[in-house]
Amino acid sequence: MKMTQKITKFFLATAAVSALFSCQKLTDINENPNSAASAHPQALLPKVEWDAFRAWRGTSPLYTLKMIVQTDGENANQIYNWQRGSFDPYSQLRNVIKMEEEAVRVADPTYLALAKFFRAYYFYNLTLTFGDIPYSEALQGETSQVYTPKYDSQKDVFVGILKELEEANDILQEQEGGIIKGDIIYGEQAAQWVKAVNAFRLKVLMTLSMKENDASLNIKSQFASIYQNEPLIGENDDAQLQFLNQDGNRYPEFNSSGYGSGMYMDSTFIKRLQDHQDPRLFMLATRTREAEEQGLALDNFAAYEGGDPIAPYAQVNAKAVRGKLSKVLERYTQDATTEPLQLISHAEQQFILAEAIVRGWISGDANAVYNEGVRSAFKFYETYAKGLSSFVGAAKVDAYLQQTSVRLDAVPSNEEKIARIMMQKYLRSFHQGGYSAYFDHLRTGYPALRKSANVQTAYRWMYPQEEYNINGANVSAAIQTQFSGNDNIRSKPWWVQ
Repeated sequence: MKMTQKITKFFLATAAVSALFSCQKLTDINENPNSAASAHPQALLPKVEWDAFRAWRGTSPLYTLKMIVQTDGENANQIYNWQRGSFDPYSQLRNVIKMEEEAVRVADPTYLALAKFFRAYYFYNLTLTFGDIPYSEALQGETSQVYTPKYDSQKDVFVGILKELEEANDILQEQEGGIIKGDIIYGEQAAQWVKAVNAFRLKVLMTLSMKENDASLNIKSQFASIYQNEPLIGENDDAQLQFLNQDGNRYPEFNSSGYGSGMYMDSTFIKRLQDHQDPRLFMLATRTREAEEQGLALDNFAAYEGGDPIAPYAQVNAKAVRGKLSKVLERYTQDATTEPLQLISHAEQQFILAEAIVRGWISGDANAVYNEGVRSAFKFYETYAKGLSSFVGAAKVDAYLQQTSVRLDAVPSNEEKIARIMMQKYLRSFHQGGYSAYFDHLRTGYPALRKSANVQTAYRWMYPQEEYNINGANVSAAIQTQFSGNDNIRSKPWWVQ
């Protein structure tokens, strides 16, 4: 009898447990208590910022901009013969989207504003890389089961980018004096981010300078409104990522194997710095071995020489063997905290404003604004090029700005002024800004970039092969609409037509 009672109780208990679990979803039962299903956006923000500010790390843009050369083989960027680009930024955008979702969940608008900014940043670079891209339907696989997003026209992407940046500005200004926990760029100060957002808005608008007469875009009026009414970056407000000498937080090129024996400075870049008697040369390059053996001083412009980017590799390599080529200065590979990476800086902003004044978009003293940009660019190296600050102190920049080859008011035409502004943007972009100076070259023609006679300009990258494999119909439609079905790097996308 007792045994029967025990068996009965066992089955009743088992039935109760079964009933309990039958009312629960399998996904709930299988949820890992050690793996959080949600996180405060402040936990996501550092990773989002870290990835975004390091997005254009590496040497590829330096080959394109004629700043370095390769002597032991062909580099596709050096000869403008790259092929397919990458959609990897969409992977980084997933973290941005997750931060946006969490910002909505915890009702914290400051993180929503930063999500909008970083969305705009990534989509801006993606559309400049390819042309039309997935935008309005992008990254909706998890929420809306959209796995093959349509491609938006480049114009629509730019319109969307500008709208997201405007919304980011409005939200941040509503949070006056707000604190953004987890922010590793501006020390959690929302007011500083307002300035960066608006400076980036100016950059996007200036990128569209070839579309300034498109009435539907209102580029000039938008630019003027931001300039007149919104906070902008001051001298100490650069949006930049600083590095620490600890594992996982060091400068990207620290101990880089990419700076091997075959990489040297490009004669194009060296000569431009020499022609302008620009002391930033001493922060960027080494003296040639020959110059060092001859005892030429670090600040002797004759001690530096680069390789011809269009000469045969063997010829340039022979010059290197003779000790007649400069390399990239060791601080980039031997100093773990050599300098921050800037996403948008005061110097770049001032050059954008100077160009806008010359173009007649806004009123102001172009010479003064241009000079502020140069001073700010020099100040960056004075601050971060350790042990070399004496080369670019205040007296040095004063003398630099007095040179006829540098002064903006030394040339009469607006075209010549724009060329000088582009030159200064270019000279400050060594390991800073990725391909920004190249995109400036595409829209203005300045500065000229040395190419062989048979090399044509590349305006974009081809779409990734993976897109053909998983989103073939949409990518094919985009190629047909833009380039009559020919996905190649020489075709001009909308923004430079």
